[in-house]
Amino acid sequence: MDARHLRYFLAVVDHGTVSRAAEALYVAQPSLSQAIRALERELGTALFLRVGRRLVLTSAGEALIEPARQVVRGLENAKAQVDSVAGLQAGRVEIAAMPSQSVDPLAGMISAVTAQYPGLTVSVRASFTVDEIVGQVRGGETELGLLASEEPLVASGIEVHQIGHQRFVLVAPPDGPFAGQDAVPASALAGQRVIVGQVGSGMRRVVDEIQASGVELTEVVETEHREMILPLVLAGVGVTVLTESWAPLARRAGARVLELTPPRHLHLALISRPGRTPAASAFLEAVL
Repeated sequence: MDARHLRYFLAVVDHGTVSRAAEALYVAQPSLSQAIRALERELGTALFLRVGRRLVLTSAGEALIEPARQVVRGLENAKAQVDSVAGLQAGRVEIAAMPSQSVDPLAGMISAVTAQYPGLTVSVRASFTVDEIVGQVRGGETELGLLASEEPLVASGIEVHQIGHQRFVLVAPPDGPFAGQDAVPASALAGQRVIVGQVGSGMRRVVDEIQASGVELTEVVETEHREMILPLVLAGVGVTVLTESWAPLARRAGARVLELTPPRHLHLALISRPGRTPAASAFLEAVL
């Protein structure tokens, strides 16, 4: 079985269409389609069904995903092990991370790692839930994951490295409420217009808990895009609850950052697969 065909198959799985996969791989679309057909002939079964303009995995295609990732990852690991004989002069490590944790602590981690290993390339994949990141690391889509959870993470089949806590803070416009205060009790938020994240996010959970305690809030904007929240606050649309990773940026932009009482926080963890490449091991050693 041609490993290149497996890479092409996984690219179609990850990108959803042949055209997007071909663009990501920098190969001609007919060449990629031909490779998929060759893989199907070798396996003696269809891997995709075409439904309108979409490709849908067959049961055989679903069954191939994890073994294919193991093969591709194994080949990458073999090459990395050979390269490491002369020292880690080059390499690539892939990490899945939540948006807020990408701001901090991931940015600082990458700075430390690339300063120590200038030839190392770090690829960051945006993920939004703990289950999504655990699934990507366990399934071999990425070697590492950075996540924040309500409780300390416990998961089988992966290594979990607890790295600390991250508090939630209230971010308000410069001329908004709570002037002259450094901390705000949750009860004082009654009547405020609030910008919230999507259901399932940590910041949304905090807002939901405050409302469940009897504090009436008006949810004026709900968004998955973290990058738009701070501009909305500065425009006076409302206040928001974010992790403290956003605090330095918020202050530099002119927003006011206040502590929430009682304090609420998340547990931070780096997760990894057993049998890591030298690049992934070097990343962990540099930041833990």
